Amino acid sequence: MMDVCFSFMQYTFWNFIPKNLFEQFRRVANFYFLIIFLVQLIIDTPTSPVTSGLPLFFVITVTAIKQGYEDWLRHKADNAMNQCPVHFIQHGKLVRKQSRKLRVGDIVMVKEDETFPCDLIFLSSNRGDGTCHVTTASLDGESSHKTHYAVQDTKGFHTEEDIGGLHATIECEQPQPDLYKFVGRINVYSDLNDPVVRPLGSENLLLRGATLKNTEKIFGVAIYTGMETKMALNYQSKSQKRSAVEKSMNAFLIVYLCILISKALINTVLKYVWQSEPFRDEPWYNQKTESERQRNLFLRAFTDFLAFMVLFNYIIPVSMYVTVEMQKFLGSYFITWDEDMFDEETGEGPLVNTSDLNEELGQVEYIFTDKTGTLTENNMEFKECCIEGHVYVPHVICNGQVLPESSGIDMIDSSPSVNGREREELFFRALCLCHTVQVKDDDSVDGPRKSPDGGKSCVYISSSPDEVALVEGVQRLGFTYLRLKDNYMEVLNRENHVERFELLEILSFDSVRRRMSVIVKSATGEIYLFCKGADSSIFPRVIEGKVDQIRARVERNAVEGLRTLCVAYKRLIQEEYEGICKLLQAAKVALQDREKKLAEAYEQIEKDLILLGATAVEDRLQEKAADTIEALQKAGIKVWVLTGDKMETAAATCYACKLFRRNTQLLELTTKRIEEQSLHDVLFELSKTVLRHNGSLTRDNLSGLSADMQDYGLIIDGAALSLIMKPREDGSSSNYRELFLEICRSCSAVLCCRMAPLQKAQIVKLIKFSKEHPITLAVGDGANDVSMILEAHVGIGVIGKEGRQAARNSDYAIPKFKHLKKMLLVHGHFYYIRISELVQYFFYKNVCFIFPQFLYQFFCGFSQQTLYDTAYLTLYNISFTSLPILLYSLMEQHIGIDVLKRDPTLYRDVAKNALLRWRVFIYWTLLGLFDALVFFFGAYFMFENTTVTSNGQIFGNWTFGTLVFTVMVFTVTLKLALDTHYWTWINHFVIWGSLLFYVVFSLLWGGVIWPFLNYQRMYYVFIQMLSSGPAWLAIVLLVTISLLPDVLKKVLCRQLWPTATERVQNGCAQPRDRDSEFTPLASLQSPGYQSTCPSAAWYSSCSQQVTLAAWKGKVSVEPPPTLSGSRHHCSSSPSHSCPGTRVQMLV
Repeated sequence: MMDVCFSFMQYTFWNFIPKNLFEQFRRVANFYFLIIFLVQLIIDTPTSPVTSGLPLFFVITVTAIKQGYEDWLRHKADNAMNQCPVHFIQHGKLVRKQSRKLRVGDIVMVKEDETFPCDLIFLSSNRGDGTCHVTTASLDGESSHKTHYAVQDTKGFHTEEDIGGLHATIECEQPQPDLYKFVGRINVYSDLNDPVVRPLGSENLLLRGATLKNTEKIFGVAIYTGMETKMALNYQSKSQKRSAVEKSMNAFLIVYLCILISKALINTVLKYVWQSEPFRDEPWYNQKTESERQRNLFLRAFTDFLAFMVLFNYIIPVSMYVTVEMQKFLGSYFITWDEDMFDEETGEGPLVNTSDLNEELGQVEYIFTDKTGTLTENNMEFKECCIEGHVYVPHVICNGQVLPESSGIDMIDSSPSVNGREREELFFRALCLCHTVQVKDDDSVDGPRKSPDGGKSCVYISSSPDEVALVEGVQRLGFTYLRLKDNYMEVLNRENHVERFELLEILSFDSVRRRMSVIVKSATGEIYLFCKGADSSIFPRVIEGKVDQIRARVERNAVEGLRTLCVAYKRLIQEEYEGICKLLQAAKVALQDREKKLAEAYEQIEKDLILLGATAVEDRLQEKAADTIEALQKAGIKVWVLTGDKMETAAATCYACKLFRRNTQLLELTTKRIEEQSLHDVLFELSKTVLRHNGSLTRDNLSGLSADMQDYGLIIDGAALSLIMKPREDGSSSNYRELFLEICRSCSAVLCCRMAPLQKAQIVKLIKFSKEHPITLAVGDGANDVSMILEAHVGIGVIGKEGRQAARNSDYAIPKFKHLKKMLLVHGHFYYIRISELVQYFFYKNVCFIFPQFLYQFFCGFSQQTLYDTAYLTLYNISFTSLPILLYSLMEQHIGIDVLKRDPTLYRDVAKNALLRWRVFIYWTLLGLFDALVFFFGAYFMFENTTVTSNGQIFGNWTFGTLVFTVMVFTVTLKLALDTHYWTWINHFVIWGSLLFYVVFSLLWGGVIWPFLNYQRMYYVFIQMLSSGPAWLAIVLLVTISLLPDVLKKVLCRQLWPTATERVQNGCAQPRDRDSEFTPLASLQSPGYQSTCPSAAWYSSCSQQVTLAAWKGKVSVEPPPTLSGSRHHCSSSPSHSCPGTRVQMLV
């Protein structure tokens, strides 16, 4: 048996150093520098091993401290978890011990508000009905109360003595991480009788980490302990996601590694060419020994090659990886600190679960979003119900009586017959009985709760907002659900009489069946099966009822964006019920394929139903959801909605949130259409439709907002997707997939309805691995969205009402969908700009650093003489040039926050990894080569045939190297200063402080005789150099010449070929704090809006025309119905035309 000790630590005290070193040296750059360091130790190299060893040691140490600290925090959490007290039952007595001493089979007592120390089988509670309420907020984030049931034969054991005398055995499945699945059975032994076998399911399992609520105490037996508990099994690292920037870094690193090897080869060959002359190979002052002359030529050449590799190895920036990690880690706090992304209603702020993908937020091309709870509030309100063709609206039409405020309500028939009256009451009873709602008698409850009307103090709580809305709605129609007590459900009818129904069976809801049922027995002995579920799940099982009228009403409500459910029933005779009991019992006690057998049993039971009616519940659109989607589309991002809802409901929501517009031509790829035509014909017809309008032009794969093209929207359902993904008879499925992708690329928006969770992930994967390899982002709020969140490049969880499984499994979590706008358009934009500059700058400054060393070999006979002192070699990347770029990568804002939010099209300037393309990389590399040539030959020509000191002395090679190094440090630092747009006192302190630190260090390093050094070659060198007037002139002149080409290039490009970002920079002085972080676009367009930014007025005056141009090929004066009532007109006169075409050209 396994003990209960939890251990989420990665390391122990004994294995930390070897295990951490092993993991760090699996990184290619670290391993490369380790090899270089070992080479320096083994052979005679021109530089000290310290020059490679110290930076490597710094990198390894910083990373080890970070990882060790994180593991220490996990160690503290483990100790707190393993030492918490637990009450055991031993020999009929209560004993208190530490939780780490718990074993499988021990019986535990847990009191109210305590958490369960391990996974327990629920034996009994202080409640007479053998139930208890728990919350699983620490597991899946759901704060609503869930009811669990004790084993039928042990629920009467209420004392320690009773529990101590229990004899039973439990058989169960092996530990698995699924929180909602458990299969087992218990054999309870009495004195002489055969054991009683009872099934065990998830309703009998109390999970470790859950909290006991509204129950004084419970007894349970430990079934899974320690790392076998479901909570521990769910603690697993997600698959590692790599950003596009990281992939670019690795590609650039390979290029520089090739450059390094080329340099070493060239110098090795040239060295032996140079030494082919005897007087050069063995000058009179440096004769070789006999052993040196007899050494193998190839061995000597290989040793020289390694020596040159060591000399030039600094071109590979090992410190870049540490700087990037620090930038990502520290930069992620800007999201969590953002007050504008804090939701006061829920008290939640954004969360960053991984900082490795910050820059990926600025590269998103496709967004896949859930509908319910993500685009909508998941706050359900009962709107109406339709019974036998009669429409009932709470507080408007009740029992055929039209109430005063009911003007304008459309009624089918307000006078039900006598038989209709019976069906009506049966429908209301079905809604009162067919649910899992709990009733709390006071307001001090956790989680989602709503107080029913009518002055009653009871509070309904449920894990499903739909169920609460239905129970509340039927209460306003006269039937009130009171409580479940002793397995009896109590309902208060219109005559204020309490009706009691014995709850016989619950056929639980699942996402495959899309329905749930209860079997109840009335006080008169009649047995009913009530079933409610999706229309597609109920209608095929109905044999009686006014199907056509109810179907028409369901479709009408779906078009209006309401969530609909159908309700049906059937009466059971005693013999039928007994057969159902046997069928269910056989399935429940099965240890193998229990879920499959239960599904088959449910299928047999839920048939031959009589349709009663349907309900309609409204799930309102989230605040600013439409504005967010509109901004994302303007930013060039395609938005897809993936939902399990029916097509009509989802389409209505898409119109409301502006995903579809009035002139959007909808293309359907649904099961209904495929039944009329073959899949092949439908796909080719849709392809022909979209390509006919697009002609031979390639549509913009990103935006979908083009004035001269028809706007298309595609609707596809889950069944049609299955056919597309299904391999064809010849074993190929690629043709259909490619055709489907081609259609999707030509559509501005796509709606996928009736999607199973796995299909959502399939859609994301299909786009993710298409030939363009776009960056994908998935956003959702429920457990059914986890699969697509994990599949996408970036996963974002909405902290909603469906639990926190999505937020826990995501890379980032946000309180509301509207916060996605700032996360991508502002934070993502900044993250990408900053890290792309960091990467390019690191390669640039290392080219500047090492290329003069390469040139120097041509002037020292390829003798591997180093140009720079050891201290400069070691500290260049660690101290002299590291902090300015780190601060730049954390704080740079090339455009103001308000401008980025107001003009989403600026996002396109950084799309598709624009700043890390090969063209930009080559420019930075060539700029580094040019600057290195200026440093070296500028100093060389100044020194040649020139007396540079007042006493006539000529500088030596260390003074020459120091001059080159000084010019280089000032140039690369000032280059970063020229690139900085957002200056703060911190930037000034770090940039000018770094230059001052270099000067002060050089004065100290060359001004003191250091006793620990075996050489004093730098003594007085820096001071002597600064005492020379020509050296000062050279520093100023060479720094200016080095920076001039980059300045000229920027000026010319800004004037002749400016990007949209540069146009905004030229026209706007970045006003700060002028607008709030979430200034609505509509307010920016209003006449009363004032801005200090000159270009803001231009964008404001034209933004409406840009939007309208996306709807039609010409300017329309009437906005679509989903827009607000305010209208903005753009002058179309020739003399004062709004430059909409200019905006489109910028885009």
